[in-house]
Amino acid sequence: MAVMIMTKPSILILCILCFLSSSHSQQLSTSYYHKSCPRFEQIMQDTTTNKQIASPTTAGAALRLFFHDCLVEGCDASVLISSTPFNKAERDADINLSLPGDGFDVVVRAKTALELACPGVVSCADILAVATRNLVTMMGGPFYNVKLGRRDGRVSRAPRAQNTLPTPTMSMNRIIRIFKSIGFSVQEMVALTGAHTIGFSHCSQISSDIYNYSRTSQFDPSYNPRYASGLRNACADYKKNPSLSVFNDIMTPRDFDNSYYKNLPKGLGVLRSDRALMMDRRTRPFVELYARDQKAFFEAFARAIEKLSLNGVKTGRNGEIRRRCDSFN
Repeated sequence: MAVMIMTKPSILILCILCFLSSSHSQQLSTSYYHKSCPRFEQIMQDTTTNKQIASPTTAGAALRLFFHDCLVEGCDASVLISSTPFNKAERDADINLSLPGDGFDVVVRAKTALELACPGVVSCADILAVATRNLVTMMGGPFYNVKLGRRDGRVSRAPRAQNTLPTPTMSMNRIIRIFKSIGFSVQEMVALTGAHTIGFSHCSQISSDIYNYSRTSQFDPSYNPRYASGLRNACADYKKNPSLSVFNDIMTPRDFDNSYYKNLPKGLGVLRSDRALMMDRRTRPFVELYARDQKAFFEAFARAIEKLSLNGVKTGRNGEIRRRCDSFN
């Protein structure tokens, strides 16, 4: 039997490797930029406030962008990368082509201001995470802590987004599996879906549910009939105008509240996956809970999105601080 003898140089190499490994998994902290960029919080607050006032769709746009980032490669700003002749990036996957420009723009504005104040210090991944939290709170939603110190990822590939992100036409079984694969329970998934209380969906996403649905019905019968009629009218020109959209929450579209859940039992869910939450025995109890108790929804959402913000983060040498958010260094 061969016996391995560890010499002193080998021990030294092992110690170096252990040090590098620990630096890769360094802890994130809410005070990460207190010394390296003291004005970070103020710059982020000013930027997000001004952008939301100028473009009221920014909050929903940033929230959706954040979800699409964190579910693919982790929260590493990979969704912000532009494609090149050599690489089709995440943002150009078919599923991401409808991501609103306001979400990208608020990150670019914050990055520009932060590069002037503290060059090369703040990651695009941290900017997107904090911008999302600020905007959720600004819309009346819950405040939650965002730990900082993420690095920006060095990989962004369209097929990963196309194969990973949930779509409105997926079965509830598949959507639950997607969230379970990154460690989220059914209840956490339902709470996170409450993000649809703000923002909008493109008519192209629901066209098959509201036009020529079946031989016996023009629209999906799980819709409230009057609501379906309104959607059909609002989306009438969607083929000529692909950007045509409808609010996710018809009742209070500009408020982060529990109205989204109250709408679902009435057949007022825009997307098929929204309406499915009310029809599945695993998800329905949580829809009913959040519909009657906004405080319970806010607490669950805050916990779940704070957990999501830590999904797959890169630290230390596992990532970089991009000079521009749309390209690798």
